[in-house]
Amino acid sequence: MEITRKVQAGTLQSSDLMIFLEPADALVIEIESTVKAQFEHLIRARIEAVLERHGVRAGRVRITDRGALDYAIEARMETALKRAKEA
Repeated sequence: MEITRKVQAGTLQSSDLMIFLEPADALVIEIESTVKAQFEHLIRARIEAVLERHGVRAGRVRITDRGALDYAIEARMETALKRAKEA
């Protein structure tokens, strides 16, 4: 799958996250989180798993996390990716 346009999904409320996707030449993942010191590696792993499942090889992924759980991270990524490939 290719990210063809700039999109976002999610909110900035507590226990949620906002995801921004946009086209890029390489895959870049940027994470800003209130729990970054403790959980950045888990957030990144979840994001990378969703990207791999969809075959995404390039794009800029920016995450602003407010303590979202795994299922919320995955759901927001799925929504953003669906929006990014829609015409």
